[in-house]
Amino acid sequence: MLIKITTLSEELPAYETEGSAGMDLRALLEEPLTIKPGKRALVPTGLAIELPRGFEAQIRARSGLAVKHGIGLVNGIGTIDSDYRGEIKIALINWGEEDFIINDKDRIAQLVVSKYETVAWQKVESLSESDRGNGGFGHTGKE
Repeated sequence: MLIKITTLSEELPAYETEGSAGMDLRALLEEPLTIKPGKRALVPTGLAIELPRGFEAQIRARSGLAVKHGIGLVNGIGTIDSDYRGEIKIALINWGEEDFIINDKDRIAQLVVSKYETVAWQKVESLSESDRGNGGFGHTGKE
């Protein structure tokens, strides 16, 4: 798939290995950015993309930053819609116990492009039966 991209940096999103699902996104900073414990920051990437209709770009946390430093995404997973043309900025949060410093070109998140379906709702009086029924929140797990 070919996706149009503009960038203010030399760095483009890139797969780190042949089997990677996500491309690493890098910070575009004029000076280091510190995120204090419990605080959030919106980190610029200098990238803007034009996705084809029917596709989204998911922004995901980097597992290494999460495990080693407690760095995650404020909203869990971010979505970039196909009609958004602005700069991709990453909403990071520091759940760790120490300041976290981000430098220019540091890998801060991953981007995964996914196809999606647009749905239409059909209002009905009842739904078909299933083995699970309305059991939820651990209903199918071990007791």
